[in-house]
Amino acid sequence: MRVYARLDPQNRFRKEQWQKDNHHNMRSAREDARCGTPPSGLASFRASPNTLLDVVLDTLDAAKAEDVVTIDLQGKTSIGDHMVLASGRSQRHVGAVADQLIKTLKDEGYGRARVEGQPHCDWVLIDTGDVIVHIFRPEVREFYNLEKMWSADRPMERLVI
Repeated sequence: MRVYARLDPQNRFRKEQWQKDNHHNMRSAREDARCGTPPSGLASFRASPNTLLDVVLDTLDAAKAEDVVTIDLQGKTSIGDHMVLASGRSQRHVGAVADQLIKTLKDEGYGRARVEGQPHCDWVLIDTGDVIVHIFRPEVREFYNLEKMWSADRPMERLVI
């Protein structure tokens, strides 16, 4: 505190002027959108789905997630390219795996993913855009059985005559 008390008025003026200049140069999200900059906090659209999938799988492996299954969604739906299902041993483990994955995605430059179910940690959904990650407790995973629903091939479309 003594350092700030001994600053001369010119240094204080410079600091205040610097803050005003920086704030003046900042753009709003709407201005960024007009300039072609993706909104902050969302995953980068330049990221390859396979690279993102590799980051997700490596992080789940490092976090000791169990029974990791990858389902290719291309041609089945437009919600994403891949779905990853994993289990944690307990609610605490599910929460820790989800936290580690969210932190890694942010650190790797994929932005903030949308997350659902983290307070309860029975089933945590992490949507990164191209890759959707479900982290379950084993009982919840068995109950919902998403592997069966999404692994099935699409039924043949019937022709209407």
